[in-house]
Amino acid sequence: MRIIVSFFLIFILNSCSTVSKFGAGVDITFDPRTIGMQIDDTIMQKNLSARLALFNKKYLISIQSEVRDGNIFLSGKVDEAEEKIKITKMAWETKGVRSVKNAITIKGQTNFKSTAKDIFITSQLRTALIFNNKTKARNYTLETINRNIYIFGIAMNKEEKKEVINEANKIYDVKKVFPSIYIATELSRSKL
Repeated sequence: MRIIVSFFLIFILNSCSTVSKFGAGVDITFDPRTIGMQIDDTIMQKNLSARLALFNKKYLISIQSEVRDGNIFLSGKVDEAEEKIKITKMAWETKGVRSVKNAITIKGQTNFKSTAKDIFITSQLRTALIFNNKTKARNYTLETINRNIYIFGIAMNKEEKKEVINEANKIYDVKKVFPSIYIATELSRSKL
């Protein structure tokens, strides 16, 4: 039994610091969440991914999800608006969910030029966060869709949160910044 539990914990912990479509995942060494919170979030993410795959196998590739303190962040592309609604509903049905932020786009609403511009904006912000000694770039997931930047992550304090948003607002040709940044002390399960 101990071997099974040990294997399970190693599997979960290895899943906590992965590289995703969003960019570098949160590195466990910089993550202010407790190990228990990280495990809970990883289980929620795996649960949602499995449910999406059972619903339609194409979602394994086309939809990405991140979970931070019970908050689910979705991105990717779907063919029709109804699919976006179904995926959002499935995310809300995930046990333990606190909120769902949906950055899924509908295919055909973007072109190569806008996609390239979005990738460039994301890379500019990622670089700015890496070189800014007031921010821990690894704690943030970045997604740009139609020149709108979506920032998901955990700041160590209010000053870091403000600095990340300021860096995003400095980038040329950005329409709007949508921050979903939690401060480490505000995480619900860290207060228990």
